[in-house]
Amino acid sequence: MNFKKGDIIELEIHDMAFGGKGISRVKTEDGDFVIFVINGIPGQTVKAKVMKKKKRFAEARKIEVITPSADEIEVPFQPISGAPYITLPISKQQEYKKLTALDLFRKIGEIDNTEELFDEYIESPEVYNYRNKMEYSFSVIRHDINTNEEHDDFGLGFKHTGTWWKVENLDKDSGLFDKQMEDSLKDIRTYLEQTGLPAWHPPKKEGFYRHLVVRKSFSNDELLLNLVTTSIDSDKFDKNAFATFLKDILGSRLAGFIHTINDDVADRAKLEQGPSGLVTGNETIIESILGLKFEISMQSFFQTNPASAEKLYQKVIDYTFEDNDLENQVVMDLFCGTGTIGQILASKTKNTKIIGVDIVASAIDNAKRNAKLNDISDIDFYAADVGKFLKEYPQYEGKIGTIVLDPPRAGIAPKTLKKVINLGAKRIVYVSCNPATQARDRVELRNAGYELKKFSLVDQFPHTSHVESIMLFKMT
Repeated sequence: MNFKKGDIIELEIHDMAFGGKGISRVKTEDGDFVIFVINGIPGQTVKAKVMKKKKRFAEARKIEVITPSADEIEVPFQPISGAPYITLPISKQQEYKKLTALDLFRKIGEIDNTEELFDEYIESPEVYNYRNKMEYSFSVIRHDINTNEEHDDFGLGFKHTGTWWKVENLDKDSGLFDKQMEDSLKDIRTYLEQTGLPAWHPPKKEGFYRHLVVRKSFSNDELLLNLVTTSIDSDKFDKNAFATFLKDILGSRLAGFIHTINDDVADRAKLEQGPSGLVTGNETIIESILGLKFEISMQSFFQTNPASAEKLYQKVIDYTFEDNDLENQVVMDLFCGTGTIGQILASKTKNTKIIGVDIVASAIDNAKRNAKLNDISDIDFYAADVGKFLKEYPQYEGKIGTIVLDPPRAGIAPKTLKKVINLGAKRIVYVSCNPATQARDRVELRNAGYELKKFSLVDQFPHTSHVESIMLFKMT
């Protein structure tokens, strides 16, 4: 136990905790000392860097696998930090996700009868190449994944684990996004490097090339690309020539190419911060979910795994309509974003009023456009704060029978959750991309009189630790 923060230690991973943390138990005179290892897989022996040490536990980051787990398999993809469990069979990944999520609900959500309330585990229909968006970063500081050495040159790919300044070149399919696009990334990197303009230098906050963001339409098999650069020497960049190069690589799959200027020193793509110009093609792509079409721009929020999202939305429909007399009541799609859930619900009923509410006005504008695209008129969208909604729209007082919640990963702020409860809905369908915050909110909802009737887990992100949860609550 003679180690401190920053030390490199060798550990065996014995178990898995929620959030993708491997558990290593080190025997001491006082019993087992637990070390949580980020992305550790049970059965692995690893070298790990200690990030934090407390009296009862420590946290560490895996930096090298000495011995793989007996459960691991070989895959034909380039390893990346965003797919830490791709070497585990999908059945094993699902086993860990279910066990750790149910354990979390017992401990944080105070749900003693998890097995009784558990409805089903919904698998992702696509295990590989399922994502519809990917963001690649440029850096002049490159980490070589084969030698673990650092080089000063031109990098384009993903950030090296645990760093914000180093990039690992992506030279082939990662198994998460579009295979043709990722197999072509090395050619794009070579082309841009030969322009003579520099990649971004994160520590110095200078350079030209910053990010390459790609969105995919599975419905139309198209790709929309956005190259993010600084304005320095932008007059030396021939964006039309690059557009022609992209057409040569992607052919008719290239839906459009956009060039965005971002001089903000923060190391994010920030597509909304600077001027953007369409170089060729269209600024949006179209995706279909459960028979409805959605127009997606570079800035739009949209479910990352459309095939799995269909399964998730179908479960939301089931929970919303199950044994529920919707006659003369209102269903509120809260935190509705671009209105996906509300439109799907509206398409499945004729006699129920659907309203979508979100505080972000631009998202509501997008939702209205999508509703028009789908010829859905039985839905109204409001840009409003949930706490002020009934005062601003008193016609809905006492009529909101069901609320569908789909908050961001941070969950619902306690004050906002109280405002949701004050709306007085008889039923709440709570969709969460973070079961930890959902488990916390479940306790508050129980204290307010809402009984948890059932819940399901949805695997939207194979090869990661993420799992989504849908809970059905009814007022007792």
